[in-house]
Parts: sequence; C-alpha cells; structure tokens
Amino acid sequence: MEVYPVRTIYLDHAATTPLDPRVLDAMIPYLTTEYGNASSIYTLGRHAMQAIDRAREQVADVINCRPTEIAFVGCGSESDNLAIKGIAYAAQKKGNHLITSSIEHHAVLHTCQYLERSGFKTTYLPVDEYGRVDPDSVARAITDQTILVSIMYANNEIGTIEPIAEIGRICRARKIPFHVDAVQTAGSLPIDVAALNVDLLSLSAHKFYGPKGMGILYVRQGVRILPQLQGGSQERGRRAGTENVAGIVGTAAALKLAQEELTQVTPRIKALRNRLIEGILTIPRSRLTGHPEERLPNNASFCFEGVEGESILLSLDLLGVAASTGSACTSGSVDPSHVLIAIGLPPEWSHGSLRLTLG
Repeated sequence: MEVYPVRTIYLDHAATTPLDPRVLDAMIPYLTTEYGNASSIYTLGRHAMQAIDRAREQVADVINCRPTEIAFVGCGSESDNLAIKGIAYAAQKKGNHLITSSIEHHAVLHTCQYLERSGFKTTYLPVDEYGRVDPDSVARAITDQTILVSIMYANNEIGTIEPIAEIGRICRARKIPFHVDAVQTAGSLPIDVAALNVDLLSLSAHKFYGPKGMGILYVRQGVRILPQLQGGSQERGRRAGTENVAGIVGTAAALKLAQEELTQVTPRIKALRNRLIEGILTIPRSRLTGHPEERLPNNASFCFEGVEGESILLSLDLLGVAASTGSACTSGSVDPSHVLIAIGLPPEWSHGSLRLTLG
C-alpha cells in the first residue's frame, strides 16, 4: 500500500488563507469575556461598540478614507452585492445601465444578471489576451443611462492587474460611481481609495489571513446606496443585524498586519512565484495565463494542452500539494473557466488550467 505525504504544501492562497495567530489573539476577548451586543447601552455593549469603532478607524487608515465610509459585512460576495444592488436601486430613476467586464468574479457577474431580470441592462466589456480591460472601452460604453461601472482590481484566476486608477478617472470625470472588487489584492498590493479614484471597494477578510465570514465595503461620502438587509440601523443604516464584534476586530487586525508587512513579504513571494513559473514552463505544452508582468505577486496560473485540470489537481493532492484550477467559488463545475474563454483560449487549452497561489 502506497503512503502519501501527510504534510500539505498549500498553494491555494487565492481561495483562502489560514487565520493569523495574532489575529486570533485579537479576537479571543470578544469571543469570551467581552461578549456584549454593540447596540446595548450598558458597559459590555459600550466596550463592543468601542472595539468596532477602533476597527473601523484601523481599516480607514489602511485604505486612506474616513471611518464613516467603512461598512462591515458578511463576506466579499455580500460586499459586491451590496455595492452593485445598492447603487442600482438607489439610482434607478436616473438610469438602468451597468458596465462591468467579462472576467469578473461571479459575485459581480451573477448580481448584474439578477438585476437584468428587473429591467437593468449590462455591458460586459471584452478583455485582451492577458485579461486587461481597455480604459477607452469603458469611456465608449458609458451612456446617459449609466449608473455604475464595476471592474475588479486584479483577477482571481489569472492574476492580471487592471488599470483601475485610469478607469476611475474616466468615471469621476463622467460622474459615474465606480465600484472595485479588490478581494484578491489586500495583502498583495497597496490599496488607496483616493489614489485609485474609486467610489466603492469590496474586501474579504479570509483572503488576507483574517476570519471567514467577514467582508468590508468602502462607500465614498456622498455616494448613496440602498441597504439589502432590513431590520436594524447598524453600519450607519447600510447593513442591518447584530455586529460580529470578534470578526470585525479580527478583520481590522488582519488588514493592518497585511499592510504593515507588505513591503517585507511581497519581494520574497514574488521571487518564489517567478521560480515556480520558470520551472513549470519547461513542461511541454504548457503556457502562462494572465499578464507576464502586471499580475499579482503571488499568482502563477497555467494551462496545459490536452490535459484535464481536475486530473492535475488529483495527482497533486496525492503528493500533498493543494492547488486549484481557478476560482474556489466555481469548484465542481465541468465547464471551462469564463475567464479563460474571455482571453481567447481554445477548449484544448482552457480545460487544462492550474492556479498556484503562494502565501
């Protein structure tokens, strides 16, 4: 009987990351002794609200915004939903046109498709062979009915970084709210909402060594969104429900640590990533997907001609290597990735995808 390695080499940090022990330490008091409801006026409740306020200030400091512009939500997908639906329903008297790209995460694509069933219209912008959106195509797609542009900061499958600041300048000049799904970028790239010219930005804590079940939505002051959960006035009326104090504290702690350690960690991760790319590209009938330079520093994504990606994953798993074929949110699908189709890969290549993400 063959015995396979029990130690896992984890190369799927784009799917999720382990909870940083320092983050857990920050959370534990709010899971044990400081268990108050932040809406309560007695001491335990005030302590909980103070912890949330400190966390909000920490997040705001990292992404360069006001604390009042930060809303804590349940995950990155909820953040995307709240941004897109919240803008669409708030602005539907002004127009019904949305603009996004063909390679967005399904939290964006499916939300746009949901809104289309209610009479909204969406333009899905094409991308080039590397997965880049042309800012000029955004400008050309804007009409007098456009109420939102939503483009991701970096692609979750192939790692390509988009020209967000340039797209943001176009949207700002046309007075169109601009939403950015930045779920894959925290801990890998600096995030400065002012420099990026964004109006709404989504983050997910478990992508940067924080707790699962926690997300962030930045909403620039003056941008109106309608809440998608009713039943309370929490988060300045943007999301009803008792706050997850421990999760919020952990989210802020993780984001602060990710920002502080960015300049130390990124060069090491990028060097390892480059060695990995060089080695894998020596395999016959292999190719790198995504932009060769303008990509997330931890992302190495490939396609192999005539090979099924699932068979690669199973073989790697037996050897103790955890990897993926693409987005964890589409795990189990037998269809080729919509991202690989969008960048023009034929079926004999697109079925053989492999994503390795370091951390």
